Amino acid sequence: MTRIQTQLTALKEQSRSALIPYITAGDPAPQTTVPMMHALVEAGADLIEVGVPFSDPMADGPTIQLACERALEHNTSLRDVLAMVREFRQQDNQTPVVLMGYLNPVEAMGYETFVTEAVAAGVDGVLMVDLPPEEASDVDSIFKQAGLDMIYLIAPTTTDERIEAIGNAGSGYVYYVSLKGVTGSKALDVDDVARNLERIRQHVSIPVGVGFGIQDGQTAAAVADIADGVIVGSAIVNRIAANADNPAEARRQVTELVADMRTAMDA
Repeated sequence: MTRIQTQLTALKEQSRSALIPYITAGDPAPQTTVPMMHALVEAGADLIEVGVPFSDPMADGPTIQLACERALEHNTSLRDVLAMVREFRQQDNQTPVVLMGYLNPVEAMGYETFVTEAVAAGVDGVLMVDLPPEEASDVDSIFKQAGLDMIYLIAPTTTDERIEAIGNAGSGYVYYVSLKGVTGSKALDVDDVARNLERIRQHVSIPVGVGFGIQDGQTAAAVADIADGVIVGSAIVNRIAANADNPAEARRQVTELVADMRTAMDA
Protein backbone atom coordinates (compact mmCIF):
# COMPACT_ATOMS: atom_id res chain seq x y z
CA MET A 1 0.00 0.00 0.00
CA THR A 2 1.03 3.60 -0.55
CA ARG A 3 1.51 5.99 2.35
CA ILE A 4 -1.91 7.50 1.60
CA GLN A 5 -3.66 4.13 1.65
CA THR A 6 -1.82 3.07 4.81
CA GLN A 7 -2.76 6.29 6.62
CA LEU A 8 -6.41 6.27 5.61
CA THR A 9 -6.78 2.57 6.44
CA ALA A 10 -5.31 3.12 9.90
CA LEU A 11 -7.67 6.05 10.54
CA LYS A 12 -10.67 4.03 9.41
CA GLU A 13 -9.75 1.28 11.86
CA GLN A 14 -9.76 3.96 14.58
CA SER A 15 -13.14 5.30 13.36
CA ARG A 16 -11.49 8.67 12.67
CA SER A 17 -11.70 10.95 9.66
CA ALA A 18 -8.50 12.30 8.10
CA LEU A 19 -7.72 16.00 8.47
CA ILE A 20 -6.21 17.16 5.18
CA PRO A 21 -5.01 20.78 5.08
CA TYR A 22 -3.96 22.51 1.87
CA ILE A 23 -1.29 25.17 1.41
CA THR A 24 0.18 26.72 -1.73
CA ALA A 25 3.91 26.03 -2.01
CA GLY A 26 5.98 29.20 -1.91
CA ASP A 27 3.23 31.33 -0.34
CA PRO A 28 4.10 33.91 0.85
CA ALA A 29 7.75 32.97 0.31
CA PRO A 30 9.53 29.69 -0.49
CA GLN A 31 11.31 29.44 2.86
CA THR A 32 8.00 29.42 4.77
CA THR A 33 6.53 26.30 3.19
CA VAL A 34 8.42 23.45 4.88
CA PRO A 35 8.12 24.94 8.39
CA MET A 36 4.37 25.33 7.76
CA MET A 37 4.12 21.69 6.64
CA HIS A 38 5.74 20.52 9.88
CA ALA A 39 3.49 22.84 11.88
CA LEU A 40 0.42 21.34 10.20
CA VAL A 41 1.48 17.84 11.21
CA GLU A 42 2.15 18.92 14.78
CA ALA A 43 -1.33 20.47 14.91
CA GLY A 44 -3.02 17.23 13.84
CA ALA A 45 -2.87 16.97 10.05
CA ASP A 46 -2.99 13.39 8.76
CA LEU A 47 -2.13 14.22 5.15
CA ILE A 48 -1.03 17.43 3.42
CA GLU A 49 -2.08 18.76 0.04
CA VAL A 50 0.56 21.07 -1.42
CA GLY A 51 -0.52 23.35 -4.23
CA VAL A 52 1.82 23.84 -7.17
CA PRO A 53 1.67 27.56 -8.12
CA PHE A 54 0.19 28.19 -11.55
CA SER A 55 -0.47 31.40 -13.47
CA ASP A 56 -4.05 30.48 -14.44
CA PRO A 57 -5.67 28.47 -11.60
CA MET A 58 -9.10 28.40 -13.27
CA ALA A 59 -10.84 26.20 -10.68
CA ASP A 60 -9.78 28.33 -7.75
CA GLY A 61 -11.32 31.41 -6.23
CA PRO A 62 -9.56 34.67 -5.31
CA THR A 63 -7.93 33.25 -2.15
CA ILE A 64 -5.93 30.54 -3.94
CA GLN A 65 -5.39 32.70 -7.03
CA LEU A 66 -3.70 35.34 -4.87
CA ALA A 67 -1.65 32.64 -3.09
CA CYS A 68 -0.38 31.49 -6.48
CA GLU A 69 0.48 35.09 -7.39
CA ARG A 70 2.45 35.55 -4.17
CA ALA A 71 4.35 32.32 -4.77
CA LEU A 72 5.04 33.16 -8.41
CA GLU A 73 6.48 36.53 -7.38
CA HIS A 74 9.35 34.39 -6.05
CA ASN A 75 9.38 32.27 -9.24
CA THR A 76 8.34 29.17 -7.31
CA SER A 77 8.48 26.34 -9.86
CA LEU A 78 7.45 22.69 -9.87
CA ARG A 79 11.08 21.73 -9.26
CA ASP A 80 11.12 24.07 -6.26
CA VAL A 81 8.00 22.37 -4.90
CA LEU A 82 9.62 18.95 -5.26
CA ALA A 83 12.67 20.28 -3.40
CA MET A 84 10.38 21.43 -0.59
CA VAL A 85 8.86 17.96 -0.29
CA ARG A 86 12.34 16.45 -0.27
CA GLU A 87 13.33 18.79 2.58
CA PHE A 88 10.14 17.93 4.48
CA ARG A 89 10.98 14.23 4.16
CA GLN A 90 14.28 14.75 5.98
CA GLN A 91 12.28 14.98 9.21
CA ASP A 92 8.95 13.37 8.35
CA ASN A 93 8.80 10.10 6.46
CA GLN A 94 5.26 9.21 7.55
CA THR A 95 2.82 11.98 6.61
CA PRO A 96 1.47 11.54 3.08
CA VAL A 97 1.94 14.46 0.69
CA VAL A 98 -0.28 15.12 -2.34
CA LEU A 99 0.65 17.65 -5.01
CA MET A 100 -2.38 19.54 -6.24
CA GLY A 101 -2.35 21.74 -9.29
CA TYR A 102 -2.66 21.91 -13.04
CA LEU A 103 -1.35 19.87 -15.93
CA ASN A 104 0.84 22.43 -17.69
CA PRO A 105 3.88 22.39 -15.33
CA VAL A 106 3.92 18.58 -15.35
CA GLU A 107 3.65 18.45 -19.14
CA ALA A 108 6.47 20.97 -19.43
CA MET A 109 8.71 18.83 -17.25
CA GLY A 110 7.65 15.61 -19.00
CA TYR A 111 5.50 12.94 -17.37
CA GLU A 112 8.20 10.34 -16.85
CA THR A 113 10.70 12.88 -15.54
CA PHE A 114 8.10 14.30 -13.18
CA VAL A 115 7.12 10.88 -11.86
CA THR A 116 10.74 9.88 -11.27
CA GLU A 117 11.56 13.10 -9.45
CA ALA A 118 8.28 13.17 -7.49
CA VAL A 119 8.80 9.66 -6.15
CA ALA A 120 12.42 10.43 -5.29
CA ALA A 121 11.29 13.56 -3.41
CA GLY A 122 8.71 11.65 -1.39
CA VAL A 123 5.44 12.65 -3.08
CA ASP A 124 2.61 10.15 -2.55
CA GLY A 125 -0.19 11.32 -4.80
CA VAL A 126 -1.14 13.81 -7.50
CA LEU A 127 -4.35 15.72 -8.16
CA MET A 128 -4.33 17.64 -11.42
CA VAL A 129 -7.51 19.67 -11.68
CA ASP A 130 -7.55 19.79 -15.48
CA LEU A 131 -6.66 16.12 -16.07
CA PRO A 132 -9.91 14.14 -15.87
CA PRO A 133 -9.69 10.33 -15.97
CA GLU A 134 -11.10 10.28 -19.51
CA GLU A 135 -7.92 12.04 -20.69
CA ALA A 136 -5.47 10.38 -18.31
CA SER A 137 -5.22 6.91 -19.83
CA ASP A 138 -1.83 7.60 -21.39
CA VAL A 139 -0.25 8.75 -18.13
CA ASP A 140 -2.28 6.88 -15.51
CA SER A 141 -0.20 3.72 -15.79
CA ILE A 142 3.08 5.69 -15.53
CA PHE A 143 1.97 7.25 -12.26
CA LYS A 144 0.51 4.13 -10.70
CA GLN A 145 3.41 1.87 -11.65
CA ALA A 146 5.68 4.28 -9.79
CA GLY A 147 3.45 4.11 -6.70
CA LEU A 148 1.83 7.53 -7.05
CA ASP A 149 -1.88 7.68 -6.26
CA MET A 150 -4.03 9.43 -8.86
CA ILE A 151 -6.69 11.51 -7.13
CA TYR A 152 -9.71 12.82 -9.03
CA LEU A 153 -12.47 15.33 -8.34
CA ILE A 154 -16.18 14.59 -8.03
CA ALA A 155 -18.69 17.45 -8.08
CA PRO A 156 -22.33 17.64 -6.96
CA THR A 157 -23.30 17.58 -10.64
CA THR A 158 -21.24 14.49 -11.54
CA THR A 159 -23.40 11.69 -12.97
CA ASP A 160 -23.52 8.21 -11.43
CA GLU A 161 -21.89 6.75 -14.54
CA ARG A 162 -18.97 9.15 -14.31
CA ILE A 163 -18.63 8.67 -10.55
CA GLU A 164 -18.16 4.96 -11.18
CA ALA A 165 -15.52 5.67 -13.83
CA ILE A 166 -13.67 7.98 -11.42
CA GLY A 167 -13.87 5.36 -8.68
CA ASN A 168 -12.32 2.80 -11.00
CA ALA A 169 -9.58 5.14 -12.24
CA GLY A 170 -8.65 6.82 -8.96
CA SER A 171 -6.56 5.58 -6.07
CA GLY A 172 -5.79 6.83 -2.57
CA TYR A 173 -8.99 8.81 -2.24
CA VAL A 174 -11.43 10.84 -4.31
CA TYR A 175 -11.95 14.53 -3.64
CA TYR A 176 -15.62 15.49 -3.40
CA VAL A 177 -16.12 19.18 -4.16
CA SER A 178 -19.02 19.88 -1.80
CA LEU A 179 -20.19 23.11 -3.48
CA LYS A 180 -20.80 24.32 -6.99
CA GLY A 181 -18.34 27.07 -7.85
CA VAL A 182 -14.71 27.84 -7.10
CA THR A 183 -12.63 27.35 -3.98
CA GLY A 184 -13.38 29.70 -1.11
CA SER A 185 -17.16 29.26 -1.18
CA LYS A 186 -18.75 29.27 2.26
CA ALA A 187 -22.37 28.09 2.22
CA LEU A 188 -21.87 24.44 3.17
CA ASP A 189 -25.02 22.29 3.44
CA VAL A 190 -23.93 19.22 5.42
CA ASP A 191 -27.20 17.37 4.81
CA ASP A 192 -26.76 17.82 1.06
CA VAL A 193 -23.16 16.59 1.35
CA ALA A 194 -24.35 13.50 3.25
CA ARG A 195 -26.89 12.68 0.55
CA ASN A 196 -24.28 13.01 -2.18
CA LEU A 197 -21.74 10.92 -0.27
CA GLU A 198 -24.31 8.15 0.04
CA ARG A 199 -24.75 8.25 -3.74
CA ILE A 200 -20.99 8.36 -4.36
CA ARG A 201 -20.29 5.39 -2.11
CA GLN A 202 -22.61 3.24 -4.20
CA HIS A 203 -20.02 3.53 -6.98
CA VAL A 204 -16.69 4.26 -5.23
CA SER A 205 -14.87 1.85 -2.92
CA ILE A 206 -11.90 4.07 -1.99
CA PRO A 207 -12.10 6.78 0.73
CA VAL A 208 -13.91 10.03 0.00
CA GLY A 209 -12.49 13.37 1.16
CA VAL A 210 -14.70 16.45 1.24
CA GLY A 211 -13.46 19.97 0.52
CA PHE A 212 -14.86 23.49 -0.08
CA GLY A 213 -16.71 25.44 2.58
CA ILE A 214 -14.97 24.06 5.68
CA GLN A 215 -14.08 27.08 7.78
CA ASP A 216 -13.86 26.07 11.44
CA GLY A 217 -14.01 23.26 13.97
CA GLN A 218 -17.79 23.06 13.82
CA THR A 219 -17.99 22.49 10.07
CA ALA A 220 -14.95 20.19 10.17
CA ALA A 221 -16.61 18.03 12.83
CA ALA A 222 -19.89 17.90 10.92
CA VAL A 223 -18.13 16.75 7.74
CA ALA A 224 -15.94 14.29 9.68
CA ASP A 225 -19.10 12.50 10.81
CA ILE A 226 -19.95 11.61 7.21
CA ALA A 227 -16.67 11.66 5.24
CA ASP A 228 -13.37 9.78 5.28
CA GLY A 229 -11.40 13.01 4.99
CA VAL A 230 -11.91 16.72 5.75
CA ILE A 231 -10.02 18.95 3.31
CA VAL A 232 -9.33 22.54 4.38
CA GLY A 233 -7.81 25.08 2.03
CA SER A 234 -9.04 28.66 1.85
CA ALA A 235 -9.50 29.05 5.63
CA ILE A 236 -5.79 28.26 6.03
CA VAL A 237 -4.57 30.29 3.06
CA ASN A 238 -6.55 33.34 4.25
CA ARG A 239 -4.61 33.27 7.53
CA ILE A 240 -1.33 32.98 5.66
CA ALA A 241 -2.30 35.94 3.46
CA ALA A 242 -3.28 38.07 6.44
CA ASN A 243 0.16 37.50 7.97
CA ALA A 244 2.31 37.44 4.84
CA ASP A 245 4.91 39.64 6.51
CA ASN A 246 4.94 37.63 9.74
CA PRO A 247 5.49 33.90 9.07
CA ALA A 248 5.61 33.05 12.78
CA GLU A 249 2.18 34.59 13.37
CA ALA A 250 0.84 32.87 10.26
CA ARG A 251 2.00 29.50 11.60
CA ARG A 252 0.49 30.27 15.00
CA GLN A 253 -2.91 31.12 13.56
CA VAL A 254 -2.91 28.20 11.13
CA THR A 255 -1.88 25.66 13.75
CA GLU A 256 -4.52 27.02 16.13
CA LEU A 257 -7.17 26.54 13.43
CA VAL A 258 -5.99 23.05 12.50
CA ALA A 259 -5.70 21.97 16.15
CA ASP A 260 -9.23 23.25 16.83
CA MET A 261 -10.52 21.26 13.85
CA ARG A 262 -8.70 18.12 14.97
CA THR A 263 -10.09 18.46 18.50
CA ALA A 264 -13.63 19.02 17.22
CA MET A 265 -13.38 16.10 14.78
CA ASP A 266 -12.20 13.74 17.53
CA ALA A 267 -14.73 14.88 20.12
